[in-house]
Amino acid sequence: MRHGRAALAFSFFAQGVAFALLVTRIPAVQDRYGISNALLPAFLAAVPVLAGAGSVGAEQLVKRVRPGLVLRWSQPVVLLALLGVAAGDAVLHLAVALAVFGVGVGALDASMNMLGVSLQHRYGRSIMLGFHAAYSLGGIVGATLAWVGAHGQVPLLGSYLPVAAVLLPAALLGSRWYLDAGRGPEPEEGAGAAGAGQQVAAFRLLLPLCLVMTFAYIGDSTVSNWSAKYLQDVLGSSEQLATVPYNVYMATTLVGRSLGDLGVRRFGAATVVRAGALLAALGFGTVAAAQGPGTGMLGFTLLGLGLCVLVPQTFAAAGRLFPGASDSAVARLNIFNYVGFLIGSPLVGALGDAWSYRAAMLVPMALVLVTVAYAASFTPRRTATA
Repeated sequence: MRHGRAALAFSFFAQGVAFALLVTRIPAVQDRYGISNALLPAFLAAVPVLAGAGSVGAEQLVKRVRPGLVLRWSQPVVLLALLGVAAGDAVLHLAVALAVFGVGVGALDASMNMLGVSLQHRYGRSIMLGFHAAYSLGGIVGATLAWVGAHGQVPLLGSYLPVAAVLLPAALLGSRWYLDAGRGPEPEEGAGAAGAGQQVAAFRLLLPLCLVMTFAYIGDSTVSNWSAKYLQDVLGSSEQLATVPYNVYMATTLVGRSLGDLGVRRFGAATVVRAGALLAALGFGTVAAAQGPGTGMLGFTLLGLGLCVLVPQTFAAAGRLFPGASDSAVARLNIFNYVGFLIGSPLVGALGDAWSYRAAMLVPMALVLVTVAYAASFTPRRTATA
């Protein structure tokens, strides 16, 4: 199990690196293909939409093959698609590469978390936050490599190829140790009203977790897309200082996730989720009330420590709630990752333009606070089939 845990952690790390390399070099991608500012949002929105489709596809695939097999081949697809983004010379090439990247990411995210949930069940204690800590570490490494490439004016292919050359064979080698749980009972395809009633009941049990996932990613996308602009335009920081909040956010996310499993083992998942939601809400409130860059940085630090526990514990809760069909539950829940990502940035931008960016920060704060009301869902007393 130690080998399986290490191999899966490496997959989370590799995915963090790949995703950060793509999103942090969007300006270089835009310049390479001559994409206008008006067209760019359509390309960016297509990735999470297709990732949702990939997550749905993963749910169907794992009914026929092991989740470990889906992960083994979706990770190379993502890395090769990343190279495709850097190697093309026409907008059509970019569209195809991003489409493959999006579908691959959806299948990859779903299958990684499926394996994480099943491995946590084998261990009998909380380890899920540790996997997401590896993802955060990968994001930091990827963002750093992207900065080095941009600073040294390295072409996209020159930045991406060495990373893929290291990560791809390493991920394939590590995949031999993936541990798949024994297949639980398949959801019954109930006929008539009884079957429909079971599906509705199962959805109602999963719905609070779907909302928590959506709200968590609305908060996360707010930080990733608006922290620099907020610090510079609202709080009057320098351009250089405006790049720091996201790095601080990622660093505190790594710290929080590295220590979070210990908190879950000691105090329970519901308590950790409540504390994380309250801390994240305090972070958004601090950002909204900040009168200078220093206070704003403090707010983004609190956000990293608070938001970081919500997503891993939501996946873990789905596994506990649907022990006989955890793979399907995780795949369905994973879709709301991308829903939150799609909603968050446009929502804050629209409110900021129509109202004010200070007031806009209160909206994700309120949504994160709703998570406190759903904390009981993280310690379910009954189980279901998805």
